[in-house]
Amino acid sequence: MTFAWYWHLNHRDIALWKAILISWGIAFLEYCLTVPANRWGFTNGFNAFQLKIAQEAITLVVFSIFAVLYLKQPFQWKYLLSFGFLLAAVYVMFKK
Repeated sequence: MTFAWYWHLNHRDIALWKAILISWGIAFLEYCLTVPANRWGFTNGFNAFQLKIAQEAITLVVFSIFAVLYLKQPFQWKYLLSFGFLLAAVYVMFKK
């Protein structure tokens, strides 16, 4: 969803309504992958909380790469520290 939600920030010359329609199209394609992945994970023993925490961790990693490479945003040490806490949450969530 990162691309669907944030790509237009570098394309402010596109009318807002067009950006919305393009974003919805991109989001639809991403949902076509996300929904089956969640269904597969749930039927293979992961609970909803585990799926959501894992999804958030993956989203933040993907967003960080996107923000630095595409949006040219600086990456600061405090973001890395914050991600460390999230990864700790993922570890605790999946620990038996």
